[in-house]
Amino acid sequence: MVNQRYCESFKKCGGCTMLNMTYEEQLKVKENKCKDILRGIVKTDKIVGMADPWYYRNKVHRTFSSDRRGRVHTGTYEPGSHRMVQADKCLLENRRTAAIVEGIRLLVEDFRIPVFNETTMRGYMRRVLIRTSRTTGEIMVVLVVADLAFPCKNDFMKVLRQNHPEISTLILNVNRAFTPVILGPRSEVVFGKGYIEDTLCGKVFRISPSSFFQINPVQTELLYQTAIDLAEINDSDLVVDAYCGIGTIGIIAADKAWHVVGVENNKSAVKDAVINKRENGLTNMSLYCRDAGEFLEAMANDNEEVDVVFMDPPRTGSTRQFMDSVIRLSPRRVVYISCNPETLARDLKYMCSRGYAATRAIPFDQFPWTEHTECVALLINKSLISKNSRKDY
Repeated sequence: MVNQRYCESFKKCGGCTMLNMTYEEQLKVKENKCKDILRGIVKTDKIVGMADPWYYRNKVHRTFSSDRRGRVHTGTYEPGSHRMVQADKCLLENRRTAAIVEGIRLLVEDFRIPVFNETTMRGYMRRVLIRTSRTTGEIMVVLVVADLAFPCKNDFMKVLRQNHPEISTLILNVNRAFTPVILGPRSEVVFGKGYIEDTLCGKVFRISPSSFFQINPVQTELLYQTAIDLAEINDSDLVVDAYCGIGTIGIIAADKAWHVVGVENNKSAVKDAVINKRENGLTNMSLYCRDAGEFLEAMANDNEEVDVVFMDPPRTGSTRQFMDSVIRLSPRRVVYISCNPETLARDLKYMCSRGYAATRAIPFDQFPWTEHTECVALLINKSLISKNSRKDY
């Protein structure tokens, strides 16, 4: 059994809720949960675990606070509350980030920069967000402040850069809103490119401060490669990557497909996807900033013909509008990537009642030591209609 004393924040920060188990026990619990939820709907494979399930998180977030003596602390909020849990170390986060967070904390204290108080709405320093790249080693630091013109700004940035030359790019982000959303709408690049790059399945992806990029790149490569393999794409296929984010799955699939259509309603994500498409030299991919359900409904109304659909919805699952549109488009295969087995079960039931057969589900331990499980499922069109006509994209 892993000793919970290895982490002082166990059962407080809401992260490692399964740290009191061995990794093997944890995997069995997650596998059995997926099998129970999906029983009678689809055959569930053995869960895919990690060889080394520690320090995998490439994204770290800390909030600043200060006490009456002026001492500065960093931590996270307890689940469902606004009480801060001091967190100096984490067994899940990239090891390099802890030293940077501590270095920033000490500098905020040394320069006596007031920490932002959400009650009085006074102060400056609010949060820090750090993103790391597994393949390039780059580190992005985003300091979330209440105002760009905070005391000792230039000296603070100069010393931070001297103390931590490993930081590739430093960004100031302004957020004064009383909201759980980490980043505000305005940013300023202090130095560096303002983004970092990472590689998945041989493709390069640009990661900006607000980009959605899976936090466990080791498992993500396995997950995405499995999804591509299940799709059985060939060079005459039109593929739709719905909820495409920064274009990861679609870009990886493009080498095998005739054409890929990516759909995403987040403007910032689509902007990154366009850049990622260009950086990977793709000419057989189109990207649209639209609601996925409405976009597929329009394709169905235009009698478009699609061969493969990848769907990667949020935890709430897909919508009836989206699934009805997929059913009307009648692709031969639908690959559903889910971060919530309960909504996956609900959506698979719906599609299986309307012409599709769920043939396989593979759980992935995307978030070791937490209760969350990712799952990729395959749906096959029972009619297996041959598609020949093509739209010029």
